[in-house]
Amino acid sequence: MIRCYLGLGSNLAAPQQQLQAAVNALSRLPQSRWCGSSSQYGSRAVGPEQPDYLNLVAALDTRLSPLVLLDALQTIEQEQGRERKERWGPRTLDIDLLLYGNQSIDLPRLKVPHPEMHWRDFVLVPLQELAPDSQLPTGESLAPLLATCVDTHLTRVGPPLTPTD
Repeated sequence: MIRCYLGLGSNLAAPQQQLQAAVNALSRLPQSRWCGSSSQYGSRAVGPEQPDYLNLVAALDTRLSPLVLLDALQTIEQEQGRERKERWGPRTLDIDLLLYGNQSIDLPRLKVPHPEMHWRDFVLVPLQELAPDSQLPTGESLAPLLATCVDTHLTRVGPPLTPTD
């Protein structure tokens, strides 16, 4: 199995419930095993004016290929009402594939490591909490990246989530 890290965020339609429903759905993915989540963090939105976000990073071990996993993540988003109207716009649920083992992936539909994670404190802080020794496929640790992140006024607002069903 390959250890993957996923960034989850929501700022519409009861974000805490959206994240919990996503955790439940992730725990049911075929050929995959739920491995845990970071604490929940609140952050200001990046992009157009919109409500603040609730974020966390989840770990999943999987045998699914990267594109099959991406399709499964997008299905979960759609089932929870995700509409893709504008880049960086408000959403019921966003699930980003941040890391897929130590692989670098550059496909038209998927870039891993996630191409914007290096400047997002709402990704790097929870990722470092969940996996303090994690590295990018290049071997670069997260600590130097944290020093150059955009400040989204990140605040720890809740405990890690676990599947409830």
